[in-house]
Amino acid sequence: MRTVIQSVRQFRSAFRYRWNYTYDGIQKRRDYWCNTNCRSVYSLSRKVDVCECRHPSQMISRVMFTDAANVTHGELNQSGPLVEYERRISAGELLDGDTSQLGSLTELQRLYDELVEKADACRLDRYATSEKAGRSRWLWSRFIPQTSYAPVKGLYLYGGVGTGKTMLMDLFFEQLPCNWRKKRIHFHDFMLDVHRRLQKHKGVSDPLEVVAGEISDESLLLCLDEFMVTDVADALILNRLFGHLFSDGAILVSTSNRAPDKLYEGGLQRDLFLPFIATLKERCVVHEIGSAVDYRKMTSAQSGFYFVGDDLSSLLKEKFQELVGEHRAVQEEVEVIMGRKLLVPLGANGCAYFPFEELCDRPLGAADYFGLFKKFHTLALEDVPFFGLHNRPAAYRFVTLVDVMYENKARLLCSAKGTPVELFERIVTVSDAQQMAPRTSSRSRKSDDSDICVDNELGFAKDRTISRLTEMNSREYLEQHAAMLAEKPVLQEHDNENALPA
Repeated sequence: MRTVIQSVRQFRSAFRYRWNYTYDGIQKRRDYWCNTNCRSVYSLSRKVDVCECRHPSQMISRVMFTDAANVTHGELNQSGPLVEYERRISAGELLDGDTSQLGSLTELQRLYDELVEKADACRLDRYATSEKAGRSRWLWSRFIPQTSYAPVKGLYLYGGVGTGKTMLMDLFFEQLPCNWRKKRIHFHDFMLDVHRRLQKHKGVSDPLEVVAGEISDESLLLCLDEFMVTDVADALILNRLFGHLFSDGAILVSTSNRAPDKLYEGGLQRDLFLPFIATLKERCVVHEIGSAVDYRKMTSAQSGFYFVGDDLSSLLKEKFQELVGEHRAVQEEVEVIMGRKLLVPLGANGCAYFPFEELCDRPLGAADYFGLFKKFHTLALEDVPFFGLHNRPAAYRFVTLVDVMYENKARLLCSAKGTPVELFERIVTVSDAQQMAPRTSSRSRKSDDSDICVDNELGFAKDRTISRLTEMNSREYLEQHAAMLAEKPVLQEHDNENALPA
C-alpha cells in the first residue's frame, strides 16, 4: 500500500512538472519521440525527466515502473542511456524522431535501472570482492557445485541493418560505472578469445567451465555486438559455455540481425544448438527494433575510395601511394593468433595493400583480420568480385572482413566489379529463392541462375555488409577516420621492424 501511495504522489509530482514544462513559456524544443499512446520529453536544463502519456493509466504505470529505479521526490533518474540519448539529440549528434529507437532505449534504461539498484546482488563492483576471494570461490566450486544466477535478466536486441543497434548498446555501455566488471566486445572477437583460452586449458577435464570461470571473474556484464553464429565449432559449444556463464552470474546484452529462433538456421547439427536458444530466451529479454530506416545509407556519398570497373589495378595503386605519402611500401608480417603470421604484400604508414584473392580466397578468418587491423588503419583491396555459388567461402570471408574493419573503424580503399548491392545480387535466402520468378528460357535460366547461392546466413549478412560498405564510403565516416588519425602521433614506418626484403 505504501508503494502505491508513493507512486501516486510521484504521479502527481510528475504531472506538475509536465504542466510547468509545457506552459511556462520556456519550452526548449519540440517533443522528439511519440507514438499513438505515449510521448516522452526529457529536459536537461530543468533537471527533470518526465513521461507524458495521452492515456492517464499509461502515465500511472510509467510512474509506478520508475519506483523500481529508486525514484524519489517526484524526480526521475537523471542518468542512463535515455538521458544521454536526449543530450546527443540536443547537441545535434543524432537525428531525432525515431520511435523504434525509443522503444529499445526504454528497454536499455529498464536494464540500466535494475543493474544500478541490484549492483551488489549482481556482484558488479570489481573492487567489492578480492581476487583471492574469487579464487577461493572457484576452488570450493570444484568440490561443491554452486550456481549464482543474476537477479537481473539481460537484453537481446535484434533488428534490420543500420537501425542503430550498435550505437544504442555503446551508449548504454558508456553510462555504466567504471568500477563494474563489464566488457564490450564484438562477437567474433569474443569467440576468438574463448578458443584461445580453450587452447590454453587443453587437457583439463572441463575446459569450458574453466574458461567461463575466467571470463565471469573478469566481466560479469557482457555486451556482445553482432551476435551471429555461422561456425559449427562455435555452435556446438555455445550452450555449455553460456550455461556456465549464466550460472556464474553473467548478464548478457547483445545485438544481432537475427531473432533468437533464426540463429544458425540451416546449420550443421543445429539440433545440438537449439538448447542454447532456449537458454538465451530464458536469461534475456528479447526486443526487436522495428525501424525500417537504415541510418548508414543516410550519410553523404563520397567518391574516390570505391572504384567500380575492370582493370583498375594501376589506379588503385596510385591512390594507395597517395595515402602512403613519402613512405616506402614493403612486404610485412603481422602476428595474428597462436604464433601464426599473416604476410602483407605491401604496407606502409598504417596502410596495407592486398589483392582480393590473397585476403579472402585463402583459409583466413576473423583472427587474421583482427590481427591485421591492430597494425593497419587503412586497407586497399584490389578487384572484389561478384559473389555467388562458385565463391561462397570468399563471400563469407569478405563479410567477416568488413565486420572487422567496421568494428575497428578502419578505412577501405577498393576496386570492385560492381556496387555493393551488385556484388551480392546472386546471394539469396531460402525465402528469396522461393519468390524468384522462373525463367521462360532455358538459356536465360542457365546463364542467370546457375550461380545463384541460396544461403540463409549469408543472405541476411549481405544486407549488413552492403549497409556498412555504404557508410564506410560516406563523407561523415571518412572525416571521422581522418579526425581519429589526427589525434594519434604521426605513424612511422614501424622502423621496418617487421619489413621483409623486397
